[in-house]
Formats: sequence, C-alpha cells, structure tokens
Amino acid sequence: MTSLRVLPQPVDERDRVARALEGDRAAQTWLVETFTPVAYGFCLRLMGDEQDARDAAQDTMVKVLRNLGRYDAQWRFGTWVLSIARNTCMDEYRRRRRRPVCEEVEVASDEKGPAELCDEQLRSERVREALATLPDIYREIISLYHYEHLLYREIAELLDLPLGTVMNRLFRARQRLKDKLVGLEDVHVPHTLARAEQAG
Repeated sequence: MTSLRVLPQPVDERDRVARALEGDRAAQTWLVETFTPVAYGFCLRLMGDEQDARDAAQDTMVKVLRNLGRYDAQWRFGTWVLSIARNTCMDEYRRRRRRPVCEEVEVASDEKGPAELCDEQLRSERVREALATLPDIYREIISLYHYEHLLYREIAELLDLPLGTVMNRLFRARQRLKDKLVGLEDVHVPHTLARAEQAG
C-alpha cells in the first residue's frame, strides 16, 4: 500500500498579518519569530554592536505589532519591517549623538557599478569587518541590496531617494568596500557581481 506524504501548505503572509491585526496571538507570535532575525541582522550591520542590535530589533518588533494597522500591502512585509528597523537605528544614533556626519556628493554616472563582490564574500567575517568601517549611508545601502536583497526601486522607496541616487550610491559603496578589502592581506576580490537586479 502506497503512503502519501502530505506537504505543508505554504504560509500566506498576508493572512498572518491580517490575523495578527485582529489580535490573533499565534499570528503575532509567527510575525515576531519570522521577522526578528531579519530586523536583528539589519540592525547589526548598521550599528555594529550585538547588544545594541538586539535592543533595536526588539524595539522594532514592538513597533511593528503596535503599528500593524499602518502597514501598506503594496510593500513586502519584510521591507516594511526594515523601514521600521532603520528608523529605530537612526533614532538611537540621534539619541546618543554619535552618528557621524557624511556629506554625499552626487556623481553622474551611466555605469551600473563594478562587479567586485559575490554573496559568499559578503557573508565572510572579513567583509563584515570592512563593511563596519564604511560611513552609514554606504553600509546601509550595501546591507539593503546585498544582504536583504531589495530591488533598486524598493531601496529608493525605503530611503526616499531618486532611483539614480540609489544606483550611484551603491556604486560608490561598492568602490569603498573594495578599497577596504584590497588593502587587507590575502583578500581576493573576484570580478563577479553578487546578483543581478531583477526587473521591476
């Protein structure tokens, strides 16, 4: 007799959000368990300190649950969580008055950016160390594109920037990261891009 394995149904994220909004504790718990690691990873790359990142991620998820009614379904839920995480980190920087000032100079460029880094390198400890030395605006955009896998247009919406500014800023961020890496001993920087931009 042949036994049939019943595969689990895929999670309907919108349904979970709707149920959480209605006060469903199980749905709220699912949101917290699913997106706390996302918020923590992003906060850690922005803040560079594990305890600060844990605190910011916890604050982020409290804000997420309190403001579910403001969620706009045209955004991916994870992107909305990242926007709250970013604001939480920025508030903490302002509160401590330690956020470095970085003036950005716009550079007109038709280039889509150098192909210096791949995903495997971006996961390495040495790259994380180099990333932590970059100014906030470059560390943030590298994190959003290469780690959180947002599209250019999603980053533009999240940061409230023109699309061209996002592309130019990412180009400069990669260049700065490359400069940090090539100065380290035994670091090889391959000329392959981490991932291609998706259409849309």
